[in-house]
Amino acid sequence: MGSRGTSGGADRIAPLALIYDVHGNLPALEAVLGDARGAGVDRFMLGGDYALFGGWPAETVQALRELPAAGWIRGNCERESGETDPAPDNPVLRSAVAGLREVLDAALIAELAALPEQVVLEGTRYCHASPVSDMRSFLPEAADDEDELLDGVEERRLVFGHTHLPFVRGSSRGIELINPGSVGMPFDGDPRAAYALVDDDGGVEPRRVAYDHAASAAAVRERFGDADWTRAVMRRISTARP
Repeated sequence: MGSRGTSGGADRIAPLALIYDVHGNLPALEAVLGDARGAGVDRFMLGGDYALFGGWPAETVQALRELPAAGWIRGNCERESGETDPAPDNPVLRSAVAGLREVLDAALIAELAALPEQVVLEGTRYCHASPVSDMRSFLPEAADDEDELLDGVEERRLVFGHTHLPFVRGSSRGIELINPGSVGMPFDGDPRAAYALVDDDGGVEPRRVAYDHAASAAAVRERFGDADWTRAVMRRISTARP
């Protein structure tokens, strides 16, 4: 996480790219990585939910593994994919996990499930949804449980994903909350891939990158067949809505 870029001079640290919620959407990831490299990025924080749902689960993980300097944490999808009885109350997620297990090596699923739930680097805490849960998260507007979700956080900046809604705002406790949005399945009505850059001065730049989201939606059915869960995922990618 401490490598230095060359575009800004020897004393300038290259921007850090926040890559969250790729969900097996390789074309979206490739578009984001191309945009990030064009901005001089050579450091990445990977925030979980890497393979599940999209048409390219193994290929997506491989592309992420090839990044030269990346920190990894797991999301709820990695945890649930590794569980014996995942998501009993969520038929879309449960069926998607069954499909993933048919195409992704069991050892790789277990490796991803064993990633740390959160990390603290350079004074910033990174988690998938919140420090207390990989499912309960923050919204663009503060909710009643926000203080509970921040319980025990001493860092002044918290980066998370999970809701697929990009935003940057402060909390009532003075903690900066950063959601870079989803690379592979945004839920804010904008189908472009979402991620964010953090520069060496700590400034945050949300970014959107266009790609062929309609083709990525169709690829889910092509890879896994016509089913209730594939139709739901296709709709989410196409409309950028949950």
